Amino acid sequence: MTYIHNIGAYFLMIKDIFRKPTKWSVMRTLILKDIDDLIISSLGIVAFISFFVGGVVAIQTSLNISNPLIPKYLVGFATRQSIILEFAPTFISIIMAGKVGSFITSSIGTMRVTEQIDALEVMGINPVNYLVFPKFIALSLYPFIISIAMFLGVLGGLAACVYGGYGSMEDYIEGVQTDFVTFHIIYAFLKTLIFAFLLATIPSFYGYFMKGGALEVGKASTTSFVWTSVVIILANYFLTSLLLG
Repeated sequence: MTYIHNIGAYFLMIKDIFRKPTKWSVMRTLILKDIDDLIISSLGIVAFISFFVGGVVAIQTSLNISNPLIPKYLVGFATRQSIILEFAPTFISIIMAGKVGSFITSSIGTMRVTEQIDALEVMGINPVNYLVFPKFIALSLYPFIISIAMFLGVLGGLAACVYGGYGSMEDYIEGVQTDFVTFHIIYAFLKTLIFAFLLATIPSFYGYFMKGGALEVGKASTTSFVWTSVVIILANYFLTSLLLG
């Protein structure tokens, strides 16, 4: 029954996000702060991971091609497909569930522990709109991060392939351009937008409804990471079956 209660409370919270909005002069400041905290501060770790994972994918693909009849451009093709279809939208989102999700849960949970959320309610402010809506808007820029992850992943594969002696630049670029399907980009960004919504709302839910003291803030952050990751994986499965099946 606890799971059913939490699911119901989650959807009721989503409804409250858009109820009784905070005035724009205040909301604008909150949105800009969350863009800095959630988007800009994540660029470094996303760029670092994407570049080197792209290199690893290219190296492993090259090492597993031992048949001389298999064309060399397959390394670029496999790297592009892996990065665009799964790594950038899905696994970066799971990484972000740890970084961004934990930050959201701990920040809102701390406000709950210190009774700041109660103070917002006393002042007649809708705390869900005040706390969650700016994060929802900030993470609408999340596809920008994923586009950078896609580019750097493919670039990392190129660097590893060429400078590691696993193939030529011409073969790799030919593979990247071979059988390119525009819908795969659309599919990746559709997934990204849904994952962004989950990243904004599930950690907020666990922070907003947590009970206890400072110790429970850490537990809530861990729980939010686990459930955000689980829901992202499940959503990825259903979206892939629906859009590519």
